[in-house]
Amino acid sequence: MDFKLVSDYAPTGDQPEAIAQLADAIRHGSQHNTLLGITGSGKTFTVANVIAQLNRPTLVLSHNKTLAAQLYGEFKNFFPENAVEYFVSYYDYYQPEAYLPASDTYIEKDLSINDEIEKMRLQTVATLLSGRRDVIVVSSVSCLYGAGNPADFHATAIRIEVGQIVNYKHFLYKLVEALYTRTERELEPATFRVNGDTVDIMAAFGEFGNQCFRVMFFDNEIEAIYAIDPATGQRLHPLDSLTLYPTSLFVTTKERIHSAVQQIYLDLGRQVELFEREGRMTEAQRIKQRVEYDVEMIKELGYCPGIENYSRYFDGRAEGTRPFCLLDYFPQDYLMVVDESHVTIPQVHAMFGGDRARKENLVEYGFRLPAAKDNRPLTFGEFEQLQGTSIYVSATPADWELMKSEGVIVEQLIRPTGLVDPPLEVRVTLNQIDDLIEEIDKRVKNDDKVLVTTITKRMAEELSKYFDRVGVRNRYIHSDVDTLERIRILEDLRAGMFDVLIGVNLLREGLDLPEVALVAILDADKEGFLRNVRSLTQIAGRAARHSQGNVILYADTCTDSMRQTIEQSNRRREIQVRYNMEHAILPQRAQRSGTGQSALLTGSAQTETDGVRYATAEAPAMAAADVQKAYVAGAGENLDALIDRAREDMERAAKALDFLAAARYRDRMYELQKLRDENRK
Repeated sequence: MDFKLVSDYAPTGDQPEAIAQLADAIRHGSQHNTLLGITGSGKTFTVANVIAQLNRPTLVLSHNKTLAAQLYGEFKNFFPENAVEYFVSYYDYYQPEAYLPASDTYIEKDLSINDEIEKMRLQTVATLLSGRRDVIVVSSVSCLYGAGNPADFHATAIRIEVGQIVNYKHFLYKLVEALYTRTERELEPATFRVNGDTVDIMAAFGEFGNQCFRVMFFDNEIEAIYAIDPATGQRLHPLDSLTLYPTSLFVTTKERIHSAVQQIYLDLGRQVELFEREGRMTEAQRIKQRVEYDVEMIKELGYCPGIENYSRYFDGRAEGTRPFCLLDYFPQDYLMVVDESHVTIPQVHAMFGGDRARKENLVEYGFRLPAAKDNRPLTFGEFEQLQGTSIYVSATPADWELMKSEGVIVEQLIRPTGLVDPPLEVRVTLNQIDDLIEEIDKRVKNDDKVLVTTITKRMAEELSKYFDRVGVRNRYIHSDVDTLERIRILEDLRAGMFDVLIGVNLLREGLDLPEVALVAILDADKEGFLRNVRSLTQIAGRAARHSQGNVILYADTCTDSMRQTIEQSNRRREIQVRYNMEHAILPQRAQRSGTGQSALLTGSAQTETDGVRYATAEAPAMAAADVQKAYVAGAGENLDALIDRAREDMERAAKALDFLAAARYRDRMYELQKLRDENRK
């Protein structure tokens, strides 16, 4: 089936040219392409049109869960008749296993798996293996972490059809191998129930997720297959065939388990011998006890805590070889779209190093076998080998993308709203705060908002205190401010609770604030990460959604980064103004798109995702200080109840795909657990 793009509007401005250039370049064999699209120019719509023209399975790679959820919703709307899947980390929270030699501290792995996201991950894999070509997978960088062997996943799938001769007992064994659980009670996802020659099965996920099927045998022949109502057992309609996929990405065969156990014992013997030869008896005893316990659990139950550390044995991989990942499930001609590539690509670069440093300590001190190192994300070189045809999407692409694209750089500078880039003005730092306050007063009179970026967190806080003293309604935001508190601050700005938001590096990518008419950049001439060309361009873009937006750079000298940023802005403005004049377009303020995040800040809000409604948190979690007062005074609930509530709020937010709020509740849960431990001491 081909992609079918559904939209109420057609490509406008320079979108048609960008679509044609990208599609033609890829058809002629260009492997690396860059879409340099300014803020608000409709880059996602352009990419959707390219996908529709090329008709290739597509992976959209994002640098965080929240942005991935937003993109998933957009592509789902563009392609309602095609398979749009969502693949992100299925942990609501995750504390990896680690060992800190300096303090002799072992940190046990702690996690909570989101069942809804796990189903979506499994559906993604099943769709890719089904042979469909009209597939778009929106993913975070978690797709580069280890996954099961696609050959094993495909081999473990159960495919049956009416009239097929299948050994009845063998069919039940196949269900168990696919990790379905037999039950005599009410059916749940990934379970089956046997009644004579009839087997009722509830699929684990996906197209048939939460739907029940009845397979009726006559001796060893499949006599009939029906879709049934899970509550009443009533037949809904007959089926000619049925495919049931495994309930986990990590499945393997009995033969491979047997050979894996043997190899684990061999490697254990080598590691114990190494430690004993070095006189490290504690480490030798530690690794021996741990691995023997794990192997016994694997033999009896088929799994153990931390089984992913033995993935190399079950995958049948040689030592040092890369793990399988989601990219292995795509066909060779797939298309990769890297969103906000100037952020996503560096994140891919960094993943392997951080994981390896943690694993080396675990292996060195006898907590894991060396094979644990092979349960890892891809190295950047391995990522490049699996990439295939790629489109890098960014308003400020980095040097790596530009170099890889080799001239295939498509600019998209015209906004459908007709808005032009805000003018950039440089002013000296003498009396800069007084000058800034005058500019703020002008915007406040028009009920507009102002962003101010500083070079340090301390400066942001001190400036906020000064504004308080002179009567400027303001708040500050930086990395020390909790995640949900940041969301609340942004909502308060939009609601008119204050006029000026001060920040350091958070007022950049993806921030949708059409109310902002002025962006003031302090210390614009302090050359560095916070004031390079990409940072200045991204910060200035926050004023690009307002028809009267402008940017002031306070500086005593004009750095190369400032000069390049201003030159680029002037060039874009000239093109945009000329286009508006030629087409008689009057710029209009952009409308803010809903993010769903504010739902967690209201009392009885609900968030709707994919037709399923999830109730969100009733109220923000209590501050730790308030919790402590209540605990000490003996009033209200105890800390265990508050911890449970924070965990429930976290899981509820994650199910609603609101990961910023989920992270906030996770942090609150950790604070409460720490407070409880301190009180017990």
